[in-house]
Formats: sequence, C-alpha cells, structure tokens
Amino acid sequence: MGNQFYRRLQINPIIAAIKDEHQLQRAIESPCEIIFVLKSDIFNIRSIVGKIRASGKGVYIHVDLIEGLAKDALALKYIHENINPDGIITTKTSLVRASKNLDIFVIQRFFVLDHLSLNTGIHSIESIKPNAVEILPGIMPKVTKIFTNKTNVPVITGGLIMDKEDVMNSLKSGAIAISTSKEEIWDM
Repeated sequence: MGNQFYRRLQINPIIAAIKDEHQLQRAIESPCEIIFVLKSDIFNIRSIVGKIRASGKGVYIHVDLIEGLAKDALALKYIHENINPDGIITTKTSLVRASKNLDIFVIQRFFVLDHLSLNTGIHSIESIKPNAVEILPGIMPKVTKIFTNKTNVPVITGGLIMDKEDVMNSLKSGAIAISTSKEEIWDM
C-alpha cells in the first residue's frame, strides 16, 4: 500500500496539488509522480481519479473537500470500493481512524498556526499513526524539523511554497516531499 507512495516520492519529491479540472491535464503532463486532488464533487471525482490512474501517476484525494459526500466511514468505504484512489487526505482524526480500519493509505493534514496546534498535531500523530502527515503552511523549516524529530511518520509540507528555495528548505528540514498547486514548481 504505502511502498508505491514512497517509491514515487524517491523519483520526484514534488507533488502536484490540483484544485480544479483545468489543472488536471497540466499535472498529468508534469514530471510529478503523485497528484493530490484537493477539490472535487461527487459528479467528477471518479473521472478525475480515472484520468490520473490511466496516466500511471499516483492519486490521493482530499476527502474533506469532496462536495456531496458525507465525511464519515461509509463515504470512505464508498470511495475505496468505487473510486479507488491510492489513498486519501483528511484533517479529521475520525477519518484517519476509519481509513486505517479499511486499510486505506491516509495522509493527515495539519494547519500549524501556533504552539497549541503544533503540540496537538504531534499528539494526534503519536496516538493514531497516519501513514504520512502534511503540514501547512510548508514554509516553516523549524516546525517541519520538530514534526520529523518528534514523530515517526513521514512529513509532507504544503501551502505557500513559492520557489525552489522553499522546496529545498522543506526537504533539508526533513520533509519527504512538498505539495503545491503552483504549476511552475511542478517542473523543478
């Protein structure tokens, strides 16, 4: 399950994050091995995942942002059995637990705004052990280093990644990858 995710990141640690179907073809044509689908709805998610899978790339969908689907275990089961992404992304601890019970690769997303959210995130990771975490904003190398040092879970950084320097700083601080919707970074 996770081996494919990590193999793809060894080839290219930059993840194309798409917010709409206009970015889909560009992401498929990019050198990125993994695509995060950040927004979708019940009418287009199967088609988007199918196109990405047909291109040979990995696809992970942000289940919190699929319009028209509940944010519960039954929706996850439906996604797993009918849409078949390589994994999911969520901010919700309950969905991380449900994903693990369904043997779905899960990336838990954290917004680190202050010390409280930093400590809460670390505690959450230690207790439920998602397959990977994504911390936002991704331009905080010190925070990335804290997450990588205090948890035994691979860290992805995302949000506000502007240029090659941000990518390099994230990777140097221990992140295994960065995710970005900024298309010019996809080709780095």
